[in-house]
Amino acid sequence: MSGRREATGEAPGRVNLIGEHTDYNGGFVLPAAIPQRTRVDIRLVDGRDVDVFSRTFGERQRYRLGAEQRGRGWLDYVQGVTSVLAASGHTIGGFSARIESDVPVGSGLSSSAALEMSLFRALREAFDLSLSDEAMARLAQRAENDFVGAPVGIMDQMACMFADRSHALFLDTRTLAHERVPIPPNAALLVINSGVAHQHAGGDYRTRRAECERAAALLGVPELRDAGTDDLSRIAALPDPLSRRARHVVTENARVLETVMALGVGDLPAVGRLFSASHASMRDDFEVSVPAVDLLVHLAETQPGVYGARLTGGGFGGSIVALADPANAREAADRIAGEYARRSDNRATVLVP
Repeated sequence: MSGRREATGEAPGRVNLIGEHTDYNGGFVLPAAIPQRTRVDIRLVDGRDVDVFSRTFGERQRYRLGAEQRGRGWLDYVQGVTSVLAASGHTIGGFSARIESDVPVGSGLSSSAALEMSLFRALREAFDLSLSDEAMARLAQRAENDFVGAPVGIMDQMACMFADRSHALFLDTRTLAHERVPIPPNAALLVINSGVAHQHAGGDYRTRRAECERAAALLGVPELRDAGTDDLSRIAALPDPLSRRARHVVTENARVLETVMALGVGDLPAVGRLFSASHASMRDDFEVSVPAVDLLVHLAETQPGVYGARLTGGGFGGSIVALADPANAREAADRIAGEYARRSDNRATVLVP
C-alpha cells in the first residue's frame, strides 16, 4: 500500500572535517553538510518498471525491479537501493524518478550517498516503508558495498542523513552514536574541488581497506579502532606498508577526538594544526593524496587567515577542506583557486563559501 502517488527526498553532500579512512575501521569521523544538495522526485507507476532521469548526466535509464544488474554507471546507485530494499523484506512497486543535484561527482563530497539518501527518503514516503533514518543509512551502505562494489564505510550515509551546515557531526562509526558539535561563529570552512575525480569502486581504495584488515589481524585486534596511540611501537614493527596504514588510522582517530575538544573551546589554531597533521598522514602514511591535491593544500596553508587545510574524502583526487577566518575566507579561496590554475593543468572550483 503506497503512502502517496508522488514524493520527494533531499539530502546534502558532505565535507569531512577530519577522520579519513577511519570509518571502515570502526573509528571516529567529523563531517558536516555542504550547501550543495541532491533532490529526487518520484511518481508511482503501475507494474515493476523503474524509469530514472538524471539531469547531471542528461540521460534516462530503465530497469525492472528484481532484475537489477550491476555495471550501468550512475544507475547502479538507484538499482542498489531497490535491490537492498527487496533483500531486507521491504516491498515497493514501479516508479519514475527525476534526479537533480549540484553535488559535484567525483569530488569526494558524497554525491553517491546524497543520491542514495534522497531516494530512500522519497521511497519511504511513497511506500510507507517502516524504516528509521539510521536503518536507511545502513541499507545505503549495503547498496554501495554489495551492489555497486564500493567498500565504503558508513560515514557518508550517516553524514548525508544527519549532518547540517552549522555543526560538525561527531560520529562513532562502530556504534553509530553521534552528536552535533557547533562550528564556532569565528570559523569558516573552505571547500575547493581539485578537478581530479576519484572513484571509491576503484582498486586503490579497496587495497587500503584490505591493508587495514591485514594490519588489524597482525596486531590481534578486531579492527584498527581497537588499537591506540599506546600501541604505536607495536604498529611500527609491522611490515611496510601495513605499519604506515595502521599508524594513520590510529593517529587519525586521536586527531578526531582532539579536534572535537578544540572546537568546543574555540581553539581554531589547534584545529588548523590537526588538519595539517591529518593531511601529512594521508599523504605519507596512507598514500591517498595526489600532487594536485597536495598543491591545493599547500596554497591554502600559505594564505593569511587560513589555519590549516587537508584532503577531504577517500582520496586519489577530490577536494580539500580548510579552516579560515570568515573575514578572509572568500578572498583566500579565490586566491587559492587562481594560483592553482596557474601552477597546474587542472581548474579548481570553490564550493564553500
